[in-house]
Amino acid sequence: MYAVIDIETTGGSPEREKITEIALYLTDGTQVVNEWSTLVNPEKRISSRITQLTGITNEMVEGAPCFYEIAKELIGLTDKATFVAHNAWFDYNFIRSEFRQLGYTYKRDVLCTLQLSRKLIPGLCSYSLGNLCDELGIPIRNRHRAAGDALATVLLFHHLRQLDYLQHGKVLLTKIPALAKLHPDLDTEKIKSLPEDPGVYYFYDKTGTIIYIGKSKNLHQRVMTHFGNGHSGKALRMREQVADIGFELTGSELIALLLESAEIKKHMPVYNRSQRRNSSGYGIFRYFDEHGYLRFSLGRNEQDDIPLLSFTSKDAASGKLGALLEKYHLCQKLCGLYDSNGPCFQHQIGICSGACVGKETPTAYNLRATKALREFELDQENFFILDRGREPGELSVVKVEHGHLVGYGYIPEDEQGFGTDLLHDCIRPLPYNREMRSILKTWLRNNTRTKIITF
Repeated sequence: MYAVIDIETTGGSPEREKITEIALYLTDGTQVVNEWSTLVNPEKRISSRITQLTGITNEMVEGAPCFYEIAKELIGLTDKATFVAHNAWFDYNFIRSEFRQLGYTYKRDVLCTLQLSRKLIPGLCSYSLGNLCDELGIPIRNRHRAAGDALATVLLFHHLRQLDYLQHGKVLLTKIPALAKLHPDLDTEKIKSLPEDPGVYYFYDKTGTIIYIGKSKNLHQRVMTHFGNGHSGKALRMREQVADIGFELTGSELIALLLESAEIKKHMPVYNRSQRRNSSGYGIFRYFDEHGYLRFSLGRNEQDDIPLLSFTSKDAASGKLGALLEKYHLCQKLCGLYDSNGPCFQHQIGICSGACVGKETPTAYNLRATKALREFELDQENFFILDRGREPGELSVVKVEHGHLVGYGYIPEDEQGFGTDLLHDCIRPLPYNREMRSILKTWLRNNTRTKIITF
């Protein structure tokens, strides 16, 4: 049985926002056998922007049940059913967050019609629910309302199952994939019972040696990708050697990033050697050339050097360097933004002072390049970062002193107003390495609402 679900919310973050509407259709894969929907009182104000998108107003949810009042019914409706949605992890993580706040762990097998569509209908410009329905002639009534979007997802799901059957002679992709051949000592129940929360995971071989360390916002989902079918080469060899799994919940994704970095350098697992330095694809790097000029470059994060700052795309990294070039009158060529054997373009039109051809001395040029370099440093030298904890009612704490990571810890949320002594005392030391500065800087740049306490 499949539970096809859609939700509407007060915003995009499961940690900060709440559900305002849920719709669910139970289907056996070919026809609907039950349906259920309700507005939900989010117990917070709905912004005008969200109301404009969904049509759901504060007045409409004022008399609606709160989530805790419908939680038991939702558990029963989805019991032994596969959770299906379009961009499923958004809906699933929101519902799991609501249950987590009630002290209950909600766990279901998950299928995503967006991912299935990419596999079964390749080559489309967009795989949004609206675009797919337009392409396939599936009607959507009451767009951006839970019942309308959920019913359209049901029709899309039925269509995908039919496509799956036609392409493979039987239904394959819309079944939960079985775990591939594993080491005989590995307990598959341990894999299936992994929490769907942020943390660091460890793979051990039959001798108890750590052979791989990873981190994820969703431990269960990430580890399952290691043990599903479709891997090759080194990934297959590693999978066959994994005899046991361990993990540490962190609550905070930032702590997961920092702990992973420290643990890899401590244990040096054999399958982490070529791992990317961090989760972002491109970085800005610095070096001195043979003439003594301080230079910047763009590159992928696979290289051995630690980036000053990481970015999800080359264009984003290039844009940051371009802004620094303009602000500090740097040379295009010495910033890796102009490739030629001669002068950069801006020198040719009289903007660059000529470091690219030796007309400006390294001493003069580096004065400005060093100012640009300072923009990659942390804004504060001594501070705490407060983030979500491992469970409701808990906060995580990261301590930075003199610009270097000291460690992390956890405090009860209701004690955060007791002063900084509590924050200092909760810290568990973590060995510092150069990569952590880049991790911290990138995190702070991408999470501008992070709570910072200076000391």
